[in-house]
Amino acid sequence: MRGKQTEQKQRLSDEAYRLFREFRSAYTGEWRRLENCERMYRGDHWHDVPQRDPNEPRPVTPVIQSTVENISAELMDRIPEAVIAPETPEDAQIARVLEAVIRQNHDLLGYAREYRRIVHDLLVSGYAVQEVGFDPSACGGLGCAYIRHVDARSILFDPAVTDLQDGRAVFKIGLRTRAFMEQHFPEHAPFLTDDAFRAGDAAEDEVLLADRRDMLLLIEYWWREYDAATGGSRVHMAQLCAGRVLRDSRDTRPEGYFSHGQYPFVLTPLFPRRGSCLGFGYVDLFETQQRYADKLDQIVLKNALMASHNKLLVTEASGFDVEDLRDWSRDVHRGESLSGVTWFTTPALPAYLVEYIHDIRESIKQESGANDFSRGQTAAGVTAASAIAALQEMSNKRARTASRLLHEAFRDAVRLEIEAERDFSLFTRRVTVEIDGRRTPCTFESAMLLREAPGRVLLPVEFYVSVKAQQETRTTALSQNELALQMLGAGILTPEQAAALMVFDGKEQVLKELRERRETQATTEGAGV
Repeated sequence: MRGKQTEQKQRLSDEAYRLFREFRSAYTGEWRRLENCERMYRGDHWHDVPQRDPNEPRPVTPVIQSTVENISAELMDRIPEAVIAPETPEDAQIARVLEAVIRQNHDLLGYAREYRRIVHDLLVSGYAVQEVGFDPSACGGLGCAYIRHVDARSILFDPAVTDLQDGRAVFKIGLRTRAFMEQHFPEHAPFLTDDAFRAGDAAEDEVLLADRRDMLLLIEYWWREYDAATGGSRVHMAQLCAGRVLRDSRDTRPEGYFSHGQYPFVLTPLFPRRGSCLGFGYVDLFETQQRYADKLDQIVLKNALMASHNKLLVTEASGFDVEDLRDWSRDVHRGESLSGVTWFTTPALPAYLVEYIHDIRESIKQESGANDFSRGQTAAGVTAASAIAALQEMSNKRARTASRLLHEAFRDAVRLEIEAERDFSLFTRRVTVEIDGRRTPCTFESAMLLREAPGRVLLPVEFYVSVKAQQETRTTALSQNELALQMLGAGILTPEQAAALMVFDGKEQVLKELRERRETQATTEGAGV
């Protein structure tokens, strides 16, 4: 029968869905936590509090959101950039070309955009996930490796391990329309019936609602096999939907999807959890303070509303007409006794209450590292760029810690990216490399990353990978420019060296003109001699 799977594929499907059920059951609470973190981040945390009065104020001061965005802005100023160094001097040129290839990959596929999503997941969800692979359609059809963000709500790691590489499997899930399945898997689309796993397994937007009745759950199932003969592991990947194996990487690469034998995911927890590979974020740490601060705000607002509508108590013995008293346009009211008319005023709240609300919010900013100095708010007497930069650098220890975590993860991802280029790159690419101050076009092909050893054995060329940050803050740039000018004035640097160290618009043009002037002077002096 055409639609029937082979026995091997059926066993693979059964094993994959058995593990998926186990993982999904363990992740039920985690998905609720992730949804709660997103709601707290956008200030929608009154949804789970019963509302007794429809007119009851529900104030939200976005302290957590402001804190996350402040730390996020600091991290975005430190977007990582890979620096590739050779293990041996003879590989120096290859390292420069490879560094240009990695830079081109990140520019073509928009790693800065991916990095913004990674930062958000790290701070709000508590962990960030990056996937490394190879896109054969990128770079004009030549193909290139990529590092992509993976939504924390669409991936499941083994709940029984603390290192994802030790896990039995990794599942990546997403909803797809039937039209998508027909286009990408035409031979299987007619046999994809209703999927029992569709509802509730993939991340859904609570604000932008969509009809998901005609959508199917596409599962990427990654698993590792230990090879006793070599002492290593092979990693494989299968795509499944509605209990059916759509693709199996073993059909084309039985030796393993990647030669490194690792799961192509890099997981970065912010505050690690004991006994798990996942982590907690800033929302988990400061949710209680945010809720208490907003609850106290509610009390203050309710008191203010009550105080703005003072009640008038009128007894029948007073002789005054209630409707007559409510008419503030009248100058004279007729009654029998003023002792029967009394104003009922709302007692004022203690003065310390407002101060306590302020203290709660300040504690969130201080403990998270998003204090006034890190926000650029300094004393009036501090005006020097170097002094402001120093104060900010001392105040953002938490942001620097998160930055180190992201840079370490980026370094691991770049190592996997190099291996992806080594495994899958088939065509020659052209990149530009700066050699002796000049931008020189060079070619790259995967054969450059392999070296023939005695016995006609091909061994991989190894490299050192380090990370530098792209500092883009105005204050840091001013401080760096100020230092370069001081060194130029002291005669330590030449104008060309000082310009190379400075940060300003049109820098490349200035360096080009300085370089041409130096070469012209050297030529003139040589001709005079």
